[in-house]
Amino acid sequence: MNFKIPFVPEQASTIARDVDQLTFALVAISVFFTVLIAAMVVFFSLRYRRRSADEVGSGFDHSTLLEITWTTIPLLIVLVTFAWGAKVYFHMYRPPADAVQYYVTGKQWMWKTQHPTGQREINELHVPLGQPTKLLMTSEDVIHSFFIPAFRTKADVVPGRYTQIWFTPTKVGRYHLFCTEYCGAEHSRMIGWVTVQEPDEYQKWLASVPVQQTPASVGGELFARLACTNCHQEGGGLAGPSLHGIFGGETQLADGRAVRVDEHYLRESILVPGAKVVAGYQPVMPSYQGQVNEENVLALIDYIKSLKPGHAAAAATGEGAAR
Repeated sequence: MNFKIPFVPEQASTIARDVDQLTFALVAISVFFTVLIAAMVVFFSLRYRRRSADEVGSGFDHSTLLEITWTTIPLLIVLVTFAWGAKVYFHMYRPPADAVQYYVTGKQWMWKTQHPTGQREINELHVPLGQPTKLLMTSEDVIHSFFIPAFRTKADVVPGRYTQIWFTPTKVGRYHLFCTEYCGAEHSRMIGWVTVQEPDEYQKWLASVPVQQTPASVGGELFARLACTNCHQEGGGLAGPSLHGIFGGETQLADGRAVRVDEHYLRESILVPGAKVVAGYQPVMPSYQGQVNEENVLALIDYIKSLKPGHAAAAATGEGAAR
């Protein structure tokens, strides 16, 4: 019989090896010093034990060299592990420019995922081998936590804000996806799978899944239905600024600050438009809190991101966000 016990999950992403190396190094350092200290306690307890009732121990003050040594060595170890951990951390949370963005919404008790081309899945996510993949995540209710053990990647999924993780799959296969933040009675059943396919197979899978609209096209319809075009016209209107080409840049606010136009800013501007008012405009945009769900907000953001200067069809982006 095979009693092989896997002490760690399979490594299936580019970051997994780095995380494991750091983890094993920390465990090895901890074990080494635990054994060393325990051995020294036993040794000194036996070597310098009191042998008779009238025995008087020799006086001993201290050793400056010894104190410097046992302070310097741990300090150097801590500094090295800190620098090593910081390097791994920054690599884990800085997606490359060519990463393809997918959307993830957590909800009691399921994961809803959407591909940039519009395909939707429940508790499943298909991705191509070797492609840097970024997940933009939010929750519709309580805090969840998105964890793929084989990729060594994990992040809280929080209502009211966006979090993100990224990974590059290195092995074809099917890998567990868990929620690792207690989220209610059915928390233990909030599990799923990430399927990594060869690029050709992934394209075949995409073609086999019916899709009516991309997130950007859904956002465009919402933008028109919510009458966002009345205020947000290309070149700027009387009530709201133009949203063409704003994503990724900076915008000047009425209070003198400059903020980066990213998903967080756009989401806040849709739901709490008075929080950051663009310079030159009045805070007249109504809030859409309660009128659009998280998936609608993501669709609106995707539409705004697609707007480019000179594209008349995209004339105002449903995002009074810049306001």
